[in-house]
Amino acid sequence: MTAEPSQNPRLAALTPTVPDPFDQDLCELVLDTAPRLFAVVQVCGEGPADADGWVAAWGLVDNDGPTHVVGVDGRARMTLTSPDRALHHFAGRPGITARPVWLAQPGAAWLDRPEAA
Repeated sequence: MTAEPSQNPRLAALTPTVPDPFDQDLCELVLDTAPRLFAVVQVCGEGPADADGWVAAWGLVDNDGPTHVVGVDGRARMTLTSPDRALHHFAGRPGITARPVWLAQPGAAWLDRPEAA
């Protein structure tokens, strides 16, 4: 079975075109060095039936550097050595655990396209 190109005009309108090789190189550089984004999710409850969870913080992991974490309330701001260290800060209360939920690695980048953000 071979895949047919999409006939959807909206999809064609969203397909990025990078006319300049330098622009393409810039986009590839951005994708290669993009930090990874994750949420620190706090969970309470003994099992799936009574578990509850919420996002407590957002984190950003640099490729070769630190992990930056900001609590959703804006009060906690940390720079740590790893995402695991962030989990320790948000799992300190009895009955509360913390886990990371990673957002997908970016797959596309555009120059001068505000709708891509």
